[in-house]
Amino acid sequence: MIRLFSTHQIRKSTELEGLWDFTPAAYMGEKVGAYRYRLPVPGCWEMHPEFGNYRGIGVYRQKVTLHQRSNLRLEFKGVSHTAHVYFDGVMKACHYNAYTAFECVIPQVEAGTHDLVVYVDNSFHEDSALHVPNDYYTYGGIIRPVAVEEISDLYIQNVMFTPVRQGLGWHGSWKVVVRNMGQAERMVSIRGILAGIDAELGRSLVKSGETVEISSWVAYPDVKEWSLENPNLYALTAILTTEEGYDCDDWLDRVGFRTITTDNGKIQLNGKDVVLQGVNRHEDHPMAGSALPLHLMVRDLELITDLGCNAVRTSHYPYDERFLDLCDERGIAVWEENHARGLSLEQMLNPNFGWQSEQVTREMVQQHYNHPSILIWAILNECASHTEEGRAHYEKQLTIIGELDPSRPRSFASHHRDQEKCFDLAEIVSFNLYPGWYTNENPGELADQARLWADALGGKGKPMIISEFGGDGFYGFRSPNREKGSEERQADIIDSNLRAYLERDYISGIFIWQFSDCRVTEGLGWLLARSCTRNSKGIVDEYRRPKLAYETVKRYFRGR
Repeated sequence: MIRLFSTHQIRKSTELEGLWDFTPAAYMGEKVGAYRYRLPVPGCWEMHPEFGNYRGIGVYRQKVTLHQRSNLRLEFKGVSHTAHVYFDGVMKACHYNAYTAFECVIPQVEAGTHDLVVYVDNSFHEDSALHVPNDYYTYGGIIRPVAVEEISDLYIQNVMFTPVRQGLGWHGSWKVVVRNMGQAERMVSIRGILAGIDAELGRSLVKSGETVEISSWVAYPDVKEWSLENPNLYALTAILTTEEGYDCDDWLDRVGFRTITTDNGKIQLNGKDVVLQGVNRHEDHPMAGSALPLHLMVRDLELITDLGCNAVRTSHYPYDERFLDLCDERGIAVWEENHARGLSLEQMLNPNFGWQSEQVTREMVQQHYNHPSILIWAILNECASHTEEGRAHYEKQLTIIGELDPSRPRSFASHHRDQEKCFDLAEIVSFNLYPGWYTNENPGELADQARLWADALGGKGKPMIISEFGGDGFYGFRSPNREKGSEERQADIIDSNLRAYLERDYISGIFIWQFSDCRVTEGLGWLLARSCTRNSKGIVDEYRRPKLAYETVKRYFRGR
């Protein structure tokens, strides 16, 4: 299942979920003699007993059968972390980063059965600037769904819809990207169907091998707004028509009508102040790795909702779109961020860092643009934003987001306190603070100090979020002495932080670190030498068993 709904009616699409041939390889592109295993796709190879700690290269193979000659579009929702795609022995696509989708378009494929082979690399090396040993685990495999589509020479590459409120009524801004794979230029037109209105969006000439963007502005006077309490969704359909009147392609999605603003030092949804009460969450489960099936995503959201949360932060990468679909349906606000966590200036000076992080930023915004639940775009968690060299990267990536989507506010989670150099670049200032765990500071006094730091460093008048706080709690370690690591001590830390932050009117959001325990990379140094190779700050453990802190959070969040 790629999404929670069909994304095409005209375009023929087949999902390639199931068992694929698999074998490890010595290097990308190696001609392997035999495939010794059958692994599920989507899935992580670490779930196989022989590959529980495997870091290296694996090769997946699947057969694709066509009944007639056609153009093929292969869509990979996520491959961790580097993919080389071969079709009938010829490399057709390369992609870096586990957490964004990519396409592979192959023109004029003959009828018959064809070999699809995907080389996957999850190893750490100098060519990988974002996937590095870290406080979470980089799994290996085709971790998200794959689909093969048969497309015409003319097809829709993307649709981005922006709801805009004017007075008491709603309008929508459409941007439809059309590609021409054919040999001749063609005149095309686009229709947009939404909320019972069938509108002509525009016409354009598309030259051979080029893409065009068709934009339009349409009034939607009778729609209901999307909110956390009433998450009203509308089916969107774009239809591509040739000059001969033939409907050759379509694009289906879901959208919601809502606005996000940051006036008077607060966050507004549809003009009303909102306080985000949420958790940080990793896509990680001991029985699935980072390839969570739908029922485990639903289980997570049921627990998150039971806690009284109204928000989730996608730490520290873009999420599987099915989870975002669930948030759209349930009225859960999302802070989505690109992929980078805790990178030093030295790591950011890796020559691959710039293009790799900018690529995932663009792909995140362009691919997830239509989700109404996403209220905040964010970048570069706890990276070197306290340096001038780091600031240049923050400025460039925040500018990319602002150009692609001026309708949403931007932020980043900082732990640099009074050394921060980038608060002026974003609409929301955010702090990762751990009073009671890494320091003995008073949470309320520290929050007040953080507000002063933000005001002095370019964030004056901007909303403020506490984007991380918490402490370790090892499931089942109960102690009347409340030692660090006990469930009692963790509950105490969460309690003192929540009490302080919820009392302060200038705080517009709080995100507990974290929802569930997760696997981390094993290594040296305190960060990579965690007990059981787990980050144990979850308020539920890796199997989603609640700790004492669960009821503490529930008391605060549901009691408001």
